[in-house]
Amino acid sequence: MPGRQPREPTQAGAQPERSGPRHRLAGASPALKFVLLVGVMSFFADFTYEGSRSVIGPYLGTLGAGALAIAVISGLGEFLGYGLRLFSGRGADRTGRYWPITIGGYVVQMAAVPLLALAGNWEVAALLIIAERVGKAIRNPPRDAMLSHAAKEMGYGWGFGVHEALDQFGAMFGPLLVALVLALSNSDYKLAFAALAAPAAITLTLVLVARRFFPRPQDLSAGPAEVTGSGLPRVFWIYLAGAALVAAGLADFPLIAFHFQQARTVAAPIVPVFYAVAMAVSGTGSLIFGKLYDRAGIGVLIPLTLAGAAYAPLVFLGGVWPAVFGVALWGLSMGVQESIIPAAVAPMVSPARRASAYGLFTGAYGTAWVAGSVVIGLLFDVSLGAVTAFAVAVQLAALPVLMAVRRGIARPRRGDGQAEGQPG
Repeated sequence: MPGRQPREPTQAGAQPERSGPRHRLAGASPALKFVLLVGVMSFFADFTYEGSRSVIGPYLGTLGAGALAIAVISGLGEFLGYGLRLFSGRGADRTGRYWPITIGGYVVQMAAVPLLALAGNWEVAALLIIAERVGKAIRNPPRDAMLSHAAKEMGYGWGFGVHEALDQFGAMFGPLLVALVLALSNSDYKLAFAALAAPAAITLTLVLVARRFFPRPQDLSAGPAEVTGSGLPRVFWIYLAGAALVAAGLADFPLIAFHFQQARTVAAPIVPVFYAVAMAVSGTGSLIFGKLYDRAGIGVLIPLTLAGAAYAPLVFLGGVWPAVFGVALWGLSMGVQESIIPAAVAPMVSPARRASAYGLFTGAYGTAWVAGSVVIGLLFDVSLGAVTAFAVAVQLAALPVLMAVRRGIARPRRGDGQAEGQPG
């Protein structure tokens, strides 16, 4: 028939080409497979520890801890959880033992969460909460360095955005499981922590699978490195200052949950659902804004930081529905920071120093967070208006700093996330 294309001959017994999801995944690049595998691994990791973190505030309250103690425990946990990354990052770069350090961190973190079911007082619970943060500090810089090699092929923003989305969706389902357990067990927190042993075991299994199939993720990097020098550029330090200001204004969720409990804004079994909402927004935002970063550059952080600053008055001064929107903005701010931070840092430094740069950057970020958490905890006993004013003011102070970063860094090429010029 006219216009009809002849069918190409096939060999006898040949199977027709398939294009289902399984076959598309089988034909995917090793870099994409690694990003997805690490993403699924992070899904179950966040399922575990974010499930626990969604109720740590009320749990510590039931064990007798007050607002200041909860703020200090949360802040100290975040300080160690970020500050110790400086040492694990440097250790990974110096020794090249990225996988052993990563695996060790996951073991510590995944063991600490189910053990909270056995805590008899708030002091023991505090030690386990801090141990969980220490485990995360150990494993994050080497894992992010390995991930950055694979993310380069698809664009740093998209690669880290996909990983962070899977990570945060795990952080959504974990609190939902905890909420279900609390609802069915008359708020038995110990049973909720015990239920998180299953996703913890899955996480450790997947870590070993990833190590088995991708022993050298650095071989996945596509093309030459954007930066080959050994120093850290000026724009790196400016960016660090802006991110630290944002961190200082972020109240840790245990304190937000404690406020909900004290103000009777949200019923105890519903608090984890609020955290799940935050994580859902965080994961979705990671995908959208990670892709947008690859196209438009780091300037996307400016309007997002402005929007995120509105979380405090909604959470601390509003009722139920303002609290829902406030928690969503809090989650958006968290997700954007945790996906764009590693995406933006990667092209600023050489691959050989990436784990150290991540450790330094997130160490300073965590130091700012613990300082802000202590201030917020102290202001909590003064007035919620003071808490709100502080949180909004320090986050808005980050805007001119981020504008300076936008002026000092080259815009990524559309589609591949590689810089057109060196960071200034």
